[in-house]
Amino acid sequence: MSELAVLSELITIRDYLRFAVTQFTLAGLSFGHGTTSAVDDAAFLILETLRLPIDNIDPWLDARLTRAERTQVSTAIENRVVTRKPSAYLTKSAYIGPFRFYVDTRVIVPRSFIGELLCADAGASFSLSRQPQRILDLCTGSGCLAIVAAHVFPDAVVTAADLSRDALAVAEENLKRHAMVGRVSTVETDAFAALTKARYDLILCNPPYVAAAAVAAFPAEYKAEPELAHLGGTDGMDLVRRILETAGRHLEPDGTLVMEIGKGRHILERDYPELPFLWLDTEHSEGEVFVLEASALQTNVTATTKRLKPRGTAGKNPRRA
Repeated sequence: MSELAVLSELITIRDYLRFAVTQFTLAGLSFGHGTTSAVDDAAFLILETLRLPIDNIDPWLDARLTRAERTQVSTAIENRVVTRKPSAYLTKSAYIGPFRFYVDTRVIVPRSFIGELLCADAGASFSLSRQPQRILDLCTGSGCLAIVAAHVFPDAVVTAADLSRDALAVAEENLKRHAMVGRVSTVETDAFAALTKARYDLILCNPPYVAAAAVAAFPAEYKAEPELAHLGGTDGMDLVRRILETAGRHLEPDGTLVMEIGKGRHILERDYPELPFLWLDTEHSEGEVFVLEASALQTNVTATTKRLKPRGTAGKNPRRA
């Protein structure tokens, strides 16, 4: 349908929602960047383009759009179909709970189950014995988990670390937008390499954990994201293993590691039978986030990893961040 026809025949948000769902379905788009269906994705794209609250489209369905707004929305729908980029990249925005973040193609689109847990009741979810004073968000990407953690634990000093300099530039933009400059600092590092003497009460980590074969088979929407943020080696667990083997040296004696690993639970339980993983469920996930206490990491990991021979494959679900 031409832009002129769209502008003359589609008037309300309801009209554009219906039109977008049809176009997305016909184009065979993929979802999973904060939305799970054509309806959800269309609603997000339309509401965010119009700068309306994204939590409920119902109050706005019969709102009539100005000609300028109709042009904006029809262009956004067309771009989603033609470019197959996630809607978050087109609107430069993504959410964790009530928190809105700037995103572009330098970072993975934020969609972390750890974020859900932080926004719910982090202290109880992570079985924290006390309020953390020093927090590390490892593999921070856009800085989203570091910023949410700083909101949830207002007395904590937070470090946002990532290997990607481009990702850290986006994280620093989000620190400005959330008035967190000074509360949250950024560090460029490969895992703990640049954090040799630092110790934390809480380490949050949403690392790359997708198996190489799954990354190679990604649809266009996931290929639009930095491969570095997804690729976790043959079975997806390469960086996860490195972190498990070294995190204990960077936690206080009563510290806690919280990590999201996608569908790799069976791999870790097989390869680290001595580790007492506490698996957490959220409204939208089951067993994709674990909690480990510092004491377990400091006493069990070395002996276990000496005999470790990585094998198997991780689940094919693209990672969240």
